[in-house]
Amino acid sequence: MKLGEIIDLPKILDPRGNLTVVEQFKEVPFKISRVYWVYDVPGGEHRGGHAHKQCRQIIVAVSGSFTVTLDDTEHKSSFLLNHPYQGLIVQTGVWRTLEDFSSGAVCLVLAELPFDEEDYIRDYDEYRNYVNSCLK
Repeated sequence: MKLGEIIDLPKILDPRGNLTVVEQFKEVPFKISRVYWVYDVPGGEHRGGHAHKQCRQIIVAVSGSFTVTLDDTEHKSSFLLNHPYQGLIVQTGVWRTLEDFSSGAVCLVLAELPFDEEDYIRDYDEYRNYVNSCLK
């Protein structure tokens, strides 16, 4: 399984300022049910630290940069996000950690499903057990 995929988003160049637009089922391969952003992350802190059972997401660095590490218990891949016209597709069942936030970084997340605490796995040992049970 591919842990994540960087996709290029439309980039409209204009001397007055550039623009990127995304639409569900076009650039985003799913219905967008929730949008949120993370900002003002103190130096040395990380975000994420969980997996989703059902919710796919696209993560975009709309400002600054940060690293997303994806993990399926057997493989890890790290992605530096630093372009507002690129997104990282994160499939279901993949553990994600976001770290190394630059000063002023803003992380935008497009989520397939509304918030549901039951969809989250927040403990890595529980995540390992979940992955192993899915493989049986």
